Amino acid sequence: MAKPTPVPVGFRTVTPYLSVSGGVRALEFYRKAFGAKEIASAREQTPDGKLIHSRFKIGNSLIMLSDSFEPPASGRRESPVTLHIYARDIDKMWASAVAAGAKVVMPLDDQFWGERYGQLEDPFGHKWSLSMRVKMDKKEMERKRKEAMKMFSEPGN
Repeated sequence: MAKPTPVPVGFRTVTPYLSVSGGVRALEFYRKAFGAKEIASAREQTPDGKLIHSRFKIGNSLIMLSDSFEPPASGRRESPVTLHIYARDIDKMWASAVAAGAKVVMPLDDQFWGERYGQLEDPFGHKWSLSMRVKMDKKEMERKRKEAMKMFSEPGN
């Protein structure tokens, strides 16, 4: 298996990632309103139909979208937008961001979709997801997928 490039073809360094309530409805709205074209092969859903991840294009711009899975933090309005960064050395960028004051929301780890991925929150309340594609065998990817789907099947998720 060849080592994947850290940044997938078609992506830029920073990509907007929207988190909404009603992800499938949002995709339909963006299609009707702005001519969005979903990249169907990118769609991942929970057993009950919520979007874990999707991608669509409006013109030549790529946008990612998921349903929101986090309850709102008390006393503070959460941003529904995450800025997603692809980098060649995600561990180095992660360490720099944490050293600069970013709070870990989701620890950096190899994920079932074949990326090393984690989420941070900057001191101003904005979410940032950092990732790079990594080489993973199919057995490991399937094991991680089953773990993730089990989590989404638990009450409250």
